[in-house]
Amino acid sequence: MPYPARWTGSWGDIELSHSDFQPGDLVIYKGSKQGLHPGPGARDIQPVPNGEDYTYVVDKYWMVQSISDSGRLMIVTRRGKTREVTVGDPLLRRATWWQRLRYRDRFPSPEVLAENSAR
Repeated sequence: MPYPARWTGSWGDIELSHSDFQPGDLVIYKGSKQGLHPGPGARDIQPVPNGEDYTYVVDKYWMVQSISDSGRLMIVTRRGKTREVTVGDPLLRRATWWQRLRYRDRFPSPEVLAENSAR
């Protein structure tokens, strides 16, 4: 079990391993960005010291395309781009049922996943 993600809290220990993810699972990645004009989804907005830019965090809504034996996830974005992340990345989390319902239009459609799998 390479690179498990571990969370310890009042509910006990929860570990995510590559066996916990399946192709088609919806995940949310917390991405850091920098720019002049943070968008409406930006959080934790901080001005850059001695500059005119801002650093901020945005949520990226992705879908699991495949899982490798080495603990890497192949992720597909809403527009069909692919990314590779480790299972233990602390910025990656599984979407809750409420997030899947509330942000359903932000996640990639199953058709995008099917197109990328056919390539």
